Amino acid sequence: MKAPAPLRSATPELAAALRECRRAFLSVALFSGVVNMLMLAGPLYMLQVYDRVLASRSIPTLMALSLFLVLAYVFQGGLDLVRSRLVVRIASLLDQRLGRSVYDAMIRLANQNRSAADAHQPLRDLDQIRAFLTSPGPIAIIDLPWTPIFLAICFLIHPWLGAAALAGALVLLALTVLTGWRSHEPALAMSRSVGARSAASELARRSSEIVVAMGMLNTLGQRWQQVNDNCLTASARASDVTGSFGSVSRVARMLLQSAMLGLGAYLVIQQELSAGAMIASSIMMGRALSPIEVAIANWRSLTAARQSLLRLTDTLRWLPANRARTNLLKPVHRLDVEHVAVSAPGSNSAIVADVRFALTAGEALAVVGPSGAGKTSLVRTLIGVWTPVRGKIRLDGAALDQWDEEALGCHIGYVAQSVEFFDGTIAENIARMSLSPDGDAVLAAGRAAGAHDMILRLPGGYDTPIGDALLSAGQRQRIALARALYGDPFLVVLDEPNANLDSEGEAALQEVLGKLKARGAIVVIISHRPSALEQCDKILVLSNGAQQAFGPRTAILQTNLVRLPRPAAGNLALAREQREEIAS
Repeated sequence: MKAPAPLRSATPELAAALRECRRAFLSVALFSGVVNMLMLAGPLYMLQVYDRVLASRSIPTLMALSLFLVLAYVFQGGLDLVRSRLVVRIASLLDQRLGRSVYDAMIRLANQNRSAADAHQPLRDLDQIRAFLTSPGPIAIIDLPWTPIFLAICFLIHPWLGAAALAGALVLLALTVLTGWRSHEPALAMSRSVGARSAASELARRSSEIVVAMGMLNTLGQRWQQVNDNCLTASARASDVTGSFGSVSRVARMLLQSAMLGLGAYLVIQQELSAGAMIASSIMMGRALSPIEVAIANWRSLTAARQSLLRLTDTLRWLPANRARTNLLKPVHRLDVEHVAVSAPGSNSAIVADVRFALTAGEALAVVGPSGAGKTSLVRTLIGVWTPVRGKIRLDGAALDQWDEEALGCHIGYVAQSVEFFDGTIAENIARMSLSPDGDAVLAAGRAAGAHDMILRLPGGYDTPIGDALLSAGQRQRIALARALYGDPFLVVLDEPNANLDSEGEAALQEVLGKLKARGAIVVIISHRPSALEQCDKILVLSNGAQQAFGPRTAILQTNLVRLPRPAAGNLALAREQREEIAS
């Protein structure tokens, strides 16, 4: 049998959360000790009733014993309720302590180009741990140390009864070990299949328009059904293993308890045991074996929770923590890219190699090149989402890794190719979901992006919920631009900002770029449209991940490294005029 992997060293936040939970579980263990001691009340009551009350026919003794039993059971029930609520509070405490770290881990994994299943795994792991803590499993584990005590009492009643109870405990322990051995692989397979099903569902949901418009609903539905069938098969297999051993353990416990009564009856006939001791020993053995049976029934959730804890430990330890950094002054002077090489996270092959340029306040740069040249990868590195494998990116001389992440984000504005918004109003999205947004800054960003009048025409204006606003692709891009401009960031990076803009939007974008340069911002634009070059002072040409050229716009255009789209027949004169206008 494969031994379980040792628990890996935890990160500081995980270790602190586990220490808090451990201290809380000590209180649960204390309550469990009292509860288990009170469970002796039942066997003692049976022993006294059979051996003293029936023999003496004393009604007052029976009433006194019954009153004692009622008080013991009431006290036991109250303590059992308290400890069960304590366990639920411990699960909530663990979630509260780790929830933010797990959320950050999910975002960081998504930034590392991980799949949707991998990115959501930390959250599923935390849910799995919490689900186990609120199940009967932890209480059964805490009660397990009392099993030898109850077995010892059975030995004190009679050695044969103790031996029978010990044999029963060994049988159930063997079933527990077999359950863990046989359920390990099915539990892993179930975890993987659940993640794959969630990822497939989320991807289809996000691409719902494409699925319906292009008649892919049936074929994707069949593919999802295959994934779902695999998930159901893996879940059924894991449940079959634990369910089978759980059923065997219940049957074994009932047989053992009946055998205990039969052996006790034989000893009573042989006058080696009283009738009260026979009943008491049977109850005692049932109590001794009960935690083992419950542990077997919850073994699947225990195994899943252990695997989740190991994965969560690895994830939190692997992802870099946002350590405290010295607050730096707001950048106002320059951006330096020093021989930067970029690889996708987890890959050794370079996407971009040896890119180097410098921009000063008020300059705009156009990054051009064919598809697959590495433009978007360079952008992800410029905004700090990816870390360069070589070289440095500096704002006013400070490398990006010297900045606090939150502070750096305030100085960067970014519009991605695919615009996504969060659940909230348009104003909240422009304010980057700030808990205390600056209303004046929201309006200023809307005006700066040329989106103010468009937003005011919506039913609720800036307070329109983003889910209720039927926004076109161009409107979404202009609101995303307003979000990028919120707080007057120093570095503004625009990835295809005019891809969905009409002529009015194009004109507004050119005005925005001019205002950004006038206030001393640095602008980096990726675009395939010639109009995006109008406001650019410099051009960076990429091809196959290598820097082909960098310099003033006019000089780069004269090298013919930048190829404008080929015009339609009859428009050659217009294209020539357009090139001359951009070069001027």
